[in-house]
Amino acid sequence: MAATLYDSIGKQYRNYRRPDPGIAAVLARELADARAIVNLGAGAGSYEPPDRRVIAVEPSWVMIAQRHQPKVPIVQARAEALPFQQDTFDCAMALLTIHHWSDIARGLREALRVAKRKVVLLTWIGFVTHFWLLDYLPQIKSIDESMFPSIEQLSSWMGPVRAVTVPIAHDCTDGFLCAYWRRPEAYLDEGVRSAISTFSRVHQVEEGLARLKADLSSGLWHARYGDILEKNEIDFGYRMVVSE
Repeated sequence: MAATLYDSIGKQYRNYRRPDPGIAAVLARELADARAIVNLGAGAGSYEPPDRRVIAVEPSWVMIAQRHQPKVPIVQARAEALPFQQDTFDCAMALLTIHHWSDIARGLREALRVAKRKVVLLTWIGFVTHFWLLDYLPQIKSIDESMFPSIEQLSSWMGPVRAVTVPIAHDCTDGFLCAYWRRPEAYLDEGVRSAISTFSRVHQVEEGLARLKADLSSGLWHARYGDILEKNEIDFGYRMVVSE
């Protein structure tokens, strides 16, 4: 099987991408009546419910090696070609992964084929709230927004869908792009950035990060954006999308 992006960037993934309680709670409500679940693009196994029958699907050996769920069988495969019969599972889940698939429409068709009740996605619809990091690294916006399908696109592939807003807490423990919105110094940490796939696509970040570091040191960042330090959560465009 061909190497994946996460074979190169995912080596410390488990250290920074830990399940966030708020996201887990939204997911748990959607999975409440599912007993058999397939986790597509499963990575290191975050958010897999321990009290259900779960099978994980992941193409990257680097990610598979970081899994510590001995009771969860792992299949090295891609979402676009699932080695399961129709209606094998009650539910298919895919969390912040569809934008990495080579053919999103095909992968979603496969998810619908193997799940007899519902498909649950955690995805992103773009910056519905301005993110201050774009003032330092504006290229992030066009690069990331071009990769994620809209709700309308998802509905055209999956049929009617329901989209649930997933606000991001100030202390979010799942270190994706917007997780550190109230902890700006985190983006200066190479380890943090290495677990965010966006930074593997955005080049020449040094100047923007240098400005961020200088603004944090001088107090300019706090003068410009300090009001967000009073917020506990913000909607940055993350959605739990459900097809039933």
